[in-house]
Amino acid sequence: PPFFQAEDGIRDPDHSLVGSEMCIRDRGGMMGGFRMILRLAWRNLWRNHRRTLIMLAAIVVGTWAMIFMTALMRGMVDDMVRDGISVLPGHVQIHHPDFRDDPTISNVIAPPGPKLLEALEQPEVVAWATRVRVPAVISSERDTRGVTLVGVEPDRESGISFVADDVTEGRFLESRDDRGLIVGRKLVEKMETGLGKRVAVMSQDQNNEIADRGFRIVGIFDSKMAQYEEGYIFAGEGTIQELLGVGDAVSEIAVLGMDYRNVDPLLQLVEQAAGTDVEVLPWNELDTYLGSMLAVMDGFVVVWIVVIFLALSFGLINTLVMAVFERVREIGLMLALGMTPRNILAQIVAESILLLVIGLAIGNLAAWASIEPLKGGIDLSIVGEGMEMFGASSVLYPALYLKDIVLANVIVIVLGFFASLSPAWRASRYDPVRAITKV
Repeated sequence: PPFFQAEDGIRDPDHSLVGSEMCIRDRGGMMGGFRMILRLAWRNLWRNHRRTLIMLAAIVVGTWAMIFMTALMRGMVDDMVRDGISVLPGHVQIHHPDFRDDPTISNVIAPPGPKLLEALEQPEVVAWATRVRVPAVISSERDTRGVTLVGVEPDRESGISFVADDVTEGRFLESRDDRGLIVGRKLVEKMETGLGKRVAVMSQDQNNEIADRGFRIVGIFDSKMAQYEEGYIFAGEGTIQELLGVGDAVSEIAVLGMDYRNVDPLLQLVEQAAGTDVEVLPWNELDTYLGSMLAVMDGFVVVWIVVIFLALSFGLINTLVMAVFERVREIGLMLALGMTPRNILAQIVAESILLLVIGLAIGNLAAWASIEPLKGGIDLSIVGEGMEMFGASSVLYPALYLKDIVLANVIVIVLGFFASLSPAWRASRYDPVRAITKV
């Protein structure tokens, strides 16, 4: 019987669908059509298996590079932030409004009152500690250095800062009235002193008079970064308060929460309880360098993924264009038999998505297999001094986050979809007669 071309396929005089479009619709409706398109896309993908494997290898390597480098950068920045927080600021800090501009003993605050103590016992608070922190000068028989003298409560400080865990020689402070001194190894070496030796520490009291006394070094700490070892010395909080004549006043109250990336609930809790006479700030405002690093890293992840995929997209588009050129007559025949341009477009896009999904799956597995053995740390001590210059330690611990993997996969799939539209649209616009007669 005679046939004529209609928009949705080839119809006979009774207007019944024939050809491939009829097969697609009769075998399960929309789902049947979708399965048929996927089957055709899968078969066409492996017609030229060599080209497909080359493109697949490029996607795997690109995916691995995206996730592996992101894990390295995440690990470095997370380590920097954790080390920076453990130096002293905590996640949220309470201090005198003028303390940041003039960190002297004149700008002190009262110890926590009943309302603040109640807030500090809430589940959002992991640990908290009070401190007296002032500029000071330490002198040995050989040298004199400017440092930051920090008076701490040993029991509380061990849950917040690095110093308790990093004492590798001697002991940590035993009480807030301990008259010993904890000093960094680099400072000990430069001042040519050692464990058990006496040093003099000088600072300024509230009356602008010189306050000094002798301390015996009872502990030496090793920090991941040399500047901490040279810049800080620690003593009992009660001993420093007595030395400076400030009673029970403190310089700051540091509060540690659950997650350094989400400190807003903790900040609101502490602000409401602390009152208006003090300044309450999150860690990223206390240390703007670390806060900026974290924000830059979050943006870098997206930029890095997009840049890598842009390089891959040229190969992906080339693969699809070549596949379309090789099947011009075949596409024309399918159009003549009733497959709509929409289904042709869907078939080419499905080939792209299938290729990307396979490559992403293998790339994700390869990245995980590469990162997992390195979670114990990568020793970068050969460039340790350079790492320390911008606040990173000489041991790098890669951090593989599920959200980074999901982000990379979603971006690649979305960009891959748009990259495949050009060759798919070209194929769907072929004229059936000209395509079939093309030599």
